[in-house]
Amino acid sequence: MRAEKNILIVDDEEALADLVEFYLKNEGYTVYKFYTGAEALQCISTTRIDLALLDVMLPDIDGFELCRRIRKKHHFPVIMLTAKEEELDKITGLTIGADDYITKPFRPLEVMARVKAQLRRYTHYNTGEGAGGNNDQMIQISGLMIDRVNHECFLNEKKLSLTPTEFEVLWTLCRHKGQVVSAEKMFAEIWGEKYYSNSSSTIMVHIRHLREKMGEDAEHPRYIKTVWGVGYKIG
Repeated sequence: MRAEKNILIVDDEEALADLVEFYLKNEGYTVYKFYTGAEALQCISTTRIDLALLDVMLPDIDGFELCRRIRKKHHFPVIMLTAKEEELDKITGLTIGADDYITKPFRPLEVMARVKAQLRRYTHYNTGEGAGGNNDQMIQISGLMIDRVNHECFLNEKKLSLTPTEFEVLWTLCRHKGQVVSAEKMFAEIWGEKYYSNSSSTIMVHIRHLREKMGEDAEHPRYIKTVWGVGYKIG
């Protein structure tokens, strides 16, 4: 499976990009590496990409703008790489459609773990892997319908355009309808890895983005409700 996956790296720190490329190739992935956003866009237009690692600071098109352009046409996972500690940068990346972020300096093994987790979810999202009977794979809640088999979501008969991560967050909440789902539980189910210190803000941003796409009033949401200090629930 891994040998068939194409990973895009866009980072103008050549030594770092080369190091990440080495580890990815060692895991059997095919790597497309570029030091500018323009080169990356050209590659994306002609090559099937399964996941992208984007540096925020690039010499031409910054990583945020590159992510925006990717999201206009593609739904493959995007992981932002940032040397900055400011939470605003991380939230900006997630808000425009990134699935995860990693702050530099990072350990290559951490990058590999995140890449594998994102690819597992993306493969699951696109193939319907694990789908059982329709009763278990389609949920309707007061005008909201989410279909796991076809990976579609409708609100009052209007289709919502969701990233794979947003779909998984909403599906997890719907599957636990009426129950409070903690950030720890959501992270374990969706990301398939151990909860870490910044996970709460990651989930918070995806929840906020979902509410925006659903036209929810952040102060008085109808569907996704925040239970302060505990987690989130729907229904």
